[in-house]
Amino acid sequence: MRSLLKKEDWWANWLGAFFIGGAALGLIPFIPKLPKWTVWQNALPVDLIVPILLWGVGLAAVTALALRIMGEEVRGYLKAFPAIFILAVLSYLIGNQTTLAHYGFNDVIWAIVLGMLISNLWKKPAWIIPALRTELFIKTGLVLLGAEILFTRVLSLGGRGLGVAWIIPPTLLIVMYLYGTKVLKMKSKALVATVATCTSVCGVSAAIATGAAVKAKKEEISAAISVSLIVTVIMMLGMPVLIRWMGLSEAIAGAWIGGTVDSTGAVVVAGSMVGPFAMEVAAIVKMLQNALIGLVAFAWALFFVTRVDQEPGTEKLSIKEIWIRFPKFILGFVGASLFMSFVLVPMLGQGEVEGILKVTATARNWLFTLAFVAIGLDSRFANLKEIFTGQKTVKLHLVGQAVNIILSLLASLYFLRGF
Repeated sequence: MRSLLKKEDWWANWLGAFFIGGAALGLIPFIPKLPKWTVWQNALPVDLIVPILLWGVGLAAVTALALRIMGEEVRGYLKAFPAIFILAVLSYLIGNQTTLAHYGFNDVIWAIVLGMLISNLWKKPAWIIPALRTELFIKTGLVLLGAEILFTRVLSLGGRGLGVAWIIPPTLLIVMYLYGTKVLKMKSKALVATVATCTSVCGVSAAIATGAAVKAKKEEISAAISVSLIVTVIMMLGMPVLIRWMGLSEAIAGAWIGGTVDSTGAVVVAGSMVGPFAMEVAAIVKMLQNALIGLVAFAWALFFVTRVDQEPGTEKLSIKEIWIRFPKFILGFVGASLFMSFVLVPMLGQGEVEGILKVTATARNWLFTLAFVAIGLDSRFANLKEIFTGQKTVKLHLVGQAVNIILSLLASLYFLRGF
């Protein structure tokens, strides 16, 4: 029972529950969200300055309390937190510029870029290190992402959407893992698993969840995300052009986009370039893939614990040991989805829950942006160079994405024909 208050994985669940419960009870009615802008004078509205400052103070206080209960020193964290929060705000400001946002250069990309610029052009200051709580931010954000997986949304396309979203990813995961380990002979199986899930499921969020489940290095997670973001921008712009040339219906086009483009935001943009119905179908298919994050991360954790990390000649790990090494934040991800779908929706109604999700989704975006700032600050080109040596990481992603494009098109044609 002591581990419930002393382990980071569990605290991701408690913090997620705090934000969900606070939003549901009306205790957290609003979290500031920066608007899109064209003229720089409109980038940061005056009426949002105080709410953003209060949000930063509140987030620092809540996360510091979690760290304190875990037995960690918080003075250094509180001193350094304003720096990474300011970088997160800057990432949002740049990423919300309408032209940049339209082409997929969002806050996630700028968070990593700003962090890496500081880390590589100047030496990362020692005083900022206590605030680089990448996994705590990421895992809490993933629990909040689980809340957005409502079963009413999952079933809106019926079996057609499930056919595209849930059949291809497991197949692609196996193909990419075998290709990476047997053909490319990549040394780090954790990197292979992270890239495979990033490509097969839903990009950044899947890479983060899997990286945590298989104990991938921060540089490996950063490498998987970097390749994914670049390819995502290319596909976001290229897929609508290809779809028009092929003359596909909006339903098939939306399913194909949702099954192949990694980022949810990029999926919506690409779908909107085809048409409103294509955008709706694409968003639903991508959300269905998001629902796989917990299951896939659990499967990877189980596989690595029982096979990859199992020393030759040693006894098989006990159920207790598997439980100890199992990433507990996945329970929060699944639990949040079940709670929102089967408790709050019947109790409050779909409309009220959608309002709650606007608050939790904004909190999730902030936590992810903070995490990406931390990843950028922890990433040095010298360390990434080793991972990209021989371009195997890039080759694995590109080959996997090519297979994904073909399989997802065939599945979309089969399941969405005539829809």
